[in-house]
Amino acid sequence: MSRPWRLLAFALAAALVLSACGRNMYDQPKAETYEASPFFADGASSRPLPEGTISRERGAIDPVYLTGMGDGGFVSELPIEVSEGLLRRGQERYDIFCSVCHNYNGDGNGMIVQKGFVQPASFHEQRLLDSPAGYYYNAITNGFGRMYSYASRIPVEDRWAIVAYVRALQLSQNATLDDVPAEILEELDAATGEVR
Repeated sequence: MSRPWRLLAFALAAALVLSACGRNMYDQPKAETYEASPFFADGASSRPLPEGTISRERGAIDPVYLTGMGDGGFVSELPIEVSEGLLRRGQERYDIFCSVCHNYNGDGNGMIVQKGFVQPASFHEQRLLDSPAGYYYNAITNGFGRMYSYASRIPVEDRWAIVAYVRALQLSQNATLDDVPAEILEELDAATGEVR
C-alpha cells in the first residue's frame, strides 16, 4: 500500500475511534444552572462565591464600583478618578448609546423622541440634578422605566464614564460664574482685559 493510502486509512480509523466517544461527557450526572440540589441546605446547586474571592479578570474590586451602591444607598461621588480622558470616553459612549433618546445636550429630546417615542426626563430637571452618581449608574445597569438594561452592552468602566459625562452635561447647562475656579477666572480676565 502506498504512503497516501496508508495516511488516508489511518485518518479514517482515527475518525472512527474518536467519533465513538458518544455523549458520555454530556450525559453524565451534573447540576444544571439554577437546578435544585439535595446536597446543600439551601437546596440550590449554584453556590455563592466564598468571601474574599478575587476576580481573575479584574482583581480585588470594591463592590461600590460594580453596583453604584454604598452603605447608605446610591453613592454620591464616582468611585473612579475623573479625568479629561474619562470624560471624552463618556461623551463617546453617551453619543452612541444615550443621545438617541436623551439628546446630545441631555434635554430628553433625542431623535427617537422626535419620531414619536415617549420623551425621557431631562437631565437638567432639579430632581435629576440632585440625584447621586450611583443613581445614574444603576439606571444604566438595570434600566429605568422604558429604558432597558445596558449591563450586557456597556462595560462597567464605560458606565462610570457616561455618568461622569452626564454630570459634565448637567454642569454645562446649569453653571454660573461662581462655579468657575478663581485661577481660571483670573486667566480669562487677563486674556480679555476685563476686571471682575
